[in-house]
Amino acid sequence: MWNNKESVEDNFVFDFETLEVYQLALEFVDDVFRITERLPVALQFSIGDNLIRAAISIPNNIAEGSGKFSLKEKHYFYRIALSSDRECIPMITILKNRNLITSGEKKELRVKCIRISQMLFNLIESAKVSFHITRCTFHDKMEE
Repeated sequence: MWNNKESVEDNFVFDFETLEVYQLALEFVDDVFRITERLPVALQFSIGDNLIRAAISIPNNIAEGSGKFSLKEKHYFYRIALSSDRECIPMITILKNRNLITSGEKKELRVKCIRISQMLFNLIESAKVSFHITRCTFHDKMEE
């Protein structure tokens, strides 16, 4: 199977890569890079760098959280992703206030941040339900 002409890398998909919130977070990162690349150089290394770091933190923490087995660990990383998403909002506002992005760009970025926040809340809630179901099923099997 592994000696096939198609490599594992070509076909393998991590579970988090199928999550809509992860895919939207990657789109958001692309948007942030597109905007920060055109900032004046002095701002690329201050607000631009901070915005990029916060944006990248979102999909990174979704990916890391999805690989954790305990609910507490999953929530920890999903909450960091949520905090990073929220961290982007003031920087987006500052960029607009300084006329470094258009009103349309601000709106587009904010809409994505809001959507990512909603999806992360849902992901946190679904992890609770999934963990409870798995735990109950495991507990029931132990009693048999």
